[in-house]
Amino acid sequence: MSDSSNFMPTRRSSIASIATIGAAAGFLSASHDRASAQTEAKKTFVLVHGAYGGGYVWKYVAALLRAKGHVVYAPTLTGLADRSHLMSKDISLETHITDIVNLIEWEDLRNVTLVGHSYGGWPISGAVERVEKAIGSIVFLDAFLPANGQKGLDLNSPQSREAVLAAIKQGDVSRPPTPSTSKGMKEADSKWLLAKATPQPIGVSLDPIKLTGARERIARRTYIRARDFPNPNFDSFYDACKSAGWTVFDVPSGHNVQVEIPERLTDILLTVAA
Repeated sequence: MSDSSNFMPTRRSSIASIATIGAAAGFLSASHDRASAQTEAKKTFVLVHGAYGGGYVWKYVAALLRAKGHVVYAPTLTGLADRSHLMSKDISLETHITDIVNLIEWEDLRNVTLVGHSYGGWPISGAVERVEKAIGSIVFLDAFLPANGQKGLDLNSPQSREAVLAAIKQGDVSRPPTPSTSKGMKEADSKWLLAKATPQPIGVSLDPIKLTGARERIARRTYIRARDFPNPNFDSFYDACKSAGWTVFDVPSGHNVQVEIPERLTDILLTVAA
């Protein structure tokens, strides 16, 4: 019986061994590269809802983004939805700005893609003033794009303005919910939005916003317009952003894009994300 310790590899066996080792090394290297690419590709999103809503309105988009390995936060602003028990006369625009700022700071978020829908354009505009270095991309989804010194009442629709003034006159701290639905939305989703909607605190419409240009200093800036939702203000914001060199999108949807066409919105967010 031969002693295996005296085995001398032939040239053919040596070449085979080298090839095997090379293949294994190549596989490990490719696996490492894929893992690194996946790690590098992971993005962080903070999705901010509009009036009467809450973090729940992002459930479809959040699920799609998380399924692709991304990190998603969808906070509910103070006084609304699952935080409606905190409704108070003391809620102001600054309260909602701080909701976003504190999330970003306490979670140590960096290179954030910050998205605001509708009213959400107000608090994200204010938040970026305080956490500018943490924001890599900012997205206004059929949203308000306020200028320095403006307040909600300056840009509210006639119906919303009337509701705010009526609440003030009656001594109320909020106005009734009037969430937007559309013909393109599934009936179940329309019923869901209507059932979940909560009153909007009026204090957020009364404070002028303080902006110094941080929003415009963000490298990636995007405005998305839902063309099935008539709104002259949003049309003017879209046009202004386009003229200023922002990335802009028209989408065939009602106002609640994240509910009506979540797949399309997810694709857009991944395209413009930091």
